[in-house]
Amino acid sequence: MEQLPNFLNQRAFLTPNRLALVFDNQRWSFMEMYRTVETLAQKIATLGIQAKDSVAILLTNRPHTVFIIHALQQLGVSAVFLNHRLTAKEMVFQLKDSGTRLLISEDAFKEKMNGIKGLFHELPMTTIVEIDHLETKKVPLVNEFVLDEVCSIMYTSGTTGNPKGVLQSYGNHWWSAVGSALNLGLTEKDGWLCAVPLFHISGLSILMRSVIYGMPVYLYEEFNEKTINQVLQAGEVTIMSVVSTMLIRMIDDLGDKRYHSNFRCMLLGGGPAPKPLLDACLEKNIPVFQSYGMTETSSQIVTLAPEDSIVKLGSAGKPLFPSQLKIMNNQMQLLPNQPGEIVVKGPNVTKGYLNRDEANKKNFKDGWFYTGDIGYVDEDGYLFVMDRRSDLIISGGENIYPAEIEEVLLSHSSVKEAGVVGIEHTQWGQVPYAFVVVSELVDEANLINYCKDKLAKFKIPHHIYIVNELPRNASNKLLRRKLHELMPKG
Repeated sequence: MEQLPNFLNQRAFLTPNRLALVFDNQRWSFMEMYRTVETLAQKIATLGIQAKDSVAILLTNRPHTVFIIHALQQLGVSAVFLNHRLTAKEMVFQLKDSGTRLLISEDAFKEKMNGIKGLFHELPMTTIVEIDHLETKKVPLVNEFVLDEVCSIMYTSGTTGNPKGVLQSYGNHWWSAVGSALNLGLTEKDGWLCAVPLFHISGLSILMRSVIYGMPVYLYEEFNEKTINQVLQAGEVTIMSVVSTMLIRMIDDLGDKRYHSNFRCMLLGGGPAPKPLLDACLEKNIPVFQSYGMTETSSQIVTLAPEDSIVKLGSAGKPLFPSQLKIMNNQMQLLPNQPGEIVVKGPNVTKGYLNRDEANKKNFKDGWFYTGDIGYVDEDGYLFVMDRRSDLIISGGENIYPAEIEEVLLSHSSVKEAGVVGIEHTQWGQVPYAFVVVSELVDEANLINYCKDKLAKFKIPHHIYIVNELPRNASNKLLRRKLHELMPKG
């Protein structure tokens, strides 16, 4: 079995004084972080937790969360990451499905914890404050990570049925970090800003890269475009992970200002990016690197290389060095520019879903993972992501990709956000309906006319509703399946 030295332990040994974590005005070196984590691990061990157990965490984006994540790794425990936006009932399903032995939370989630307790009273729970008051227990900490062993479990919210627990191994995280470094490069000045949730792969992957690279994480409890813009103008941060909605808000707030020349990479994920946004970033000289990835690939698996960011604007790029990609339809690999299912392979791809034999048989074949996403590669091998297969609208036999309509709507000067979903129709099967958030008063007829110049007739939304906000998940991704709930009743 392949093994590597314990990531944090090795990093603290190699570069003990290097900056590891920044939060508000607090700073920790890797050695300071390791000592904190070591003590925490010894306290958690007094609760009867052993290697290969599963421990769930329901925590905010604060330093104690970073330390707890690493402490569980020192004990050889699989961490189950709970999304705090879920209901207690949804969390209990995940806690039972993963065989969780302990839930670690904090006072901010007292109500959620009470809800969980009412539904799953036999589950032991503790809080950060309670752990701090525990005695330590001298236990041997993990010296080496077995790359095939499960490090983390994250649940994906499928469009139908219960969410599936994605098994992420130490090897998945290692190769994800290596693949990213081989594409984006690595400098001694690098610092990664994290304003995405730590319970999401986009956040956790930053923590894993930090200890593997020896690079500081600038952690933020929540995303605030004004604060973030000031930080990026100051010059300490060089890389940031965002999704489109975050970037749109940052661009709006930035106005005529520019980011510091040290800032070298805006890593953009979370689905197809609207072209008007990419054009706005180009105009402001913001280095946007579109990427494609998911929980199952331990973050990005396809990313646009630096030199291609302008010539291939709109593409998610090529696979990272350790990974492969192909476009499939009915077990046949498609030619360039033919849309089909995106299929990927690589050491950063999960070995499967927890307790889901049927889904594993369906999604994993001959080492390849069938993503359920639709896209195509051009003649140069660059991936263009079109949409989730589950979001595809089939109208009168024609395929309509919601992202294409959303992009058109977002190019209208009054539209800040747009979401499109298929609604059942007696004649056509489905037709597109759009939901928009606007910055200034505009009516439905105006927006539909605007679409007529830019879209084929069958793609023009039958209705466009102006709403206050669109449904999004914790990582700010649009939840298209919830859009129909915004339709006026009656």
